[in-house]
Amino acid sequence: MLFEKTKSYPNAKELNFQPRSEVETNSRLYWCKQCNIPLYDKVCGCCKQKGVAFAKDCRIVFPEEKLLLELILGKKPGSFRNISIWNGSGNIYYANKERIPLTISTLKSLDTKKIRKKYQEFESEIDTGYFDAMIERFIVANRQRFLQIEEDATNYIRQVAKDFQKDEIFVSFSGGKDSTVVADLVRRSLDFSPKEKLLHLFGDTTLEFPYTLEYVKQYKKTYRDAFVRSSKNKDKNFEELCQIIGPPSRVMRWCCTIFKTGAINRQIESMFKNKTKIVSFQGIRRSESTSRSKYERTSEDSKIGKQQAAEPIIDWYDFDVWLYILSRKIPFNQAYRLGYARVGCWCCPNNSIWSEFLSMIHMPDQYFTFREQLIDFAKKVGKKDPEVYVDTGKWKARQGGNGLMIAQTSVVTDKPCVTQENAFNYELTRPLSDELYELMKPFGHLDFSMGRKRLHEVYVVDSNYNSILRIHGKAGSTSIKIIIDDIARMRAKDLADAKRKIDCQITKYQMCLGCRACESVCKYSAISVSDKEGSTNYKIDDTKCVKCQECVGHFTLGCYMRKVLAIKRN
Repeated sequence: MLFEKTKSYPNAKELNFQPRSEVETNSRLYWCKQCNIPLYDKVCGCCKQKGVAFAKDCRIVFPEEKLLLELILGKKPGSFRNISIWNGSGNIYYANKERIPLTISTLKSLDTKKIRKKYQEFESEIDTGYFDAMIERFIVANRQRFLQIEEDATNYIRQVAKDFQKDEIFVSFSGGKDSTVVADLVRRSLDFSPKEKLLHLFGDTTLEFPYTLEYVKQYKKTYRDAFVRSSKNKDKNFEELCQIIGPPSRVMRWCCTIFKTGAINRQIESMFKNKTKIVSFQGIRRSESTSRSKYERTSEDSKIGKQQAAEPIIDWYDFDVWLYILSRKIPFNQAYRLGYARVGCWCCPNNSIWSEFLSMIHMPDQYFTFREQLIDFAKKVGKKDPEVYVDTGKWKARQGGNGLMIAQTSVVTDKPCVTQENAFNYELTRPLSDELYELMKPFGHLDFSMGRKRLHEVYVVDSNYNSILRIHGKAGSTSIKIIIDDIARMRAKDLADAKRKIDCQITKYQMCLGCRACESVCKYSAISVSDKEGSTNYKIDDTKCVKCQECVGHFTLGCYMRKVLAIKRN
């Protein structure tokens, strides 16, 4: 078996290993023809033969994925049993370094029911003998690289941790390979005992692969020095939100904000409420995407208030991650053996065609149920050919809220007052309630006693009771008037800027769906958003709010949902 104890590998002294100040990153891997494995260095550490140029990066293809490839290509099951297969950059498969002629874009036209049936028929006959021996060669051949990346990550973790107590440290754990590696590195580097326990914060988006949930369950049993705490948004339902605001897309991944960031931030605030600083060790890598290539190794987390983010494996490749996992014999998520390259949410719009095909084979119920939901959405917004829109992946590129009724709440309607240039008359899309006053707290303190009763006037004042702005409006009415009395105390450049800030808060008032993005923005834990009897309750704690106004304009026109549901306006 792959994770049974094997012979010991050469240590640093035996390899004459020379420590480096930082991890080295080659732009190309090599292939050893003798051992039939990819190499990081040009000379194979196993047979000492020179390798030939290979891919820029690669991941291992396990026997389970080999079987699926055989069925896709019409080969006899077992044909790839004694062949070294790897998946390289660009999702290209290589068998003994030679490219396999497989066109990923044509997969959805295959008979997945037939393939699934044959896969289940031959699954029990999978032989791992050759594969296990090949992995041993891979580990020995790349031992020097393993020692290099491990030492670099270990030194970095210890350097970062010097500024924190152990109870201020945690691992952002997803159940994926990268966070699994980081968790192992942190535990080894900082010597957490079973009594101390290293906190793993698992963000359960409610859309996790079933393999991920099972892996997390087993992880808890395996590692007694790990304390795994789940964070989950129990107030929201993904399917219901898809019906209201449409499915997430590549440019509008509202699911991450609602089901991941918001829930994690709330858990952090609960667990570290008495801490002023904490550090999260994360498995982010620059090679994963263009956006992540710009990440710093250590940074203040822009999504979660008082958290410092540390990325020990930021310069690692897929090659390195698998080298570490296999060298350390770390149990990992079963989904990778099936062929998934990433194991985030199973219905993520960023999933590749290959990933979707795998779900059609291994998770048909979830896949086809979600497909029907996407088709229903396409019909709802008036797409001419809903099935084509879904099956060609066009839903992944959608932007804005055109065709959705709730998108109309993104429109802020107002008219300047004819008698006061600093006053504005607003027509709200929901009746006036105390929540609108709550949203004015970032500008000052509410005073309900100073105003004229007949006008239902409420003042927003500074600590010396100087008026910053006034609100006229009767509870339950959709017509209100806002008078800006002090532009400077609103921390605005001019009247237009002050009005823009008011518009941001009115946008929040009209659009708030309880996504909790605002909670994550506030570094002082002053904002709380909850669902009460089917409606959203937005509260700002005056004793914690420092009037920094970061929450006012952090998102486009004040509200995260405003960006998601943007529509064309006349």
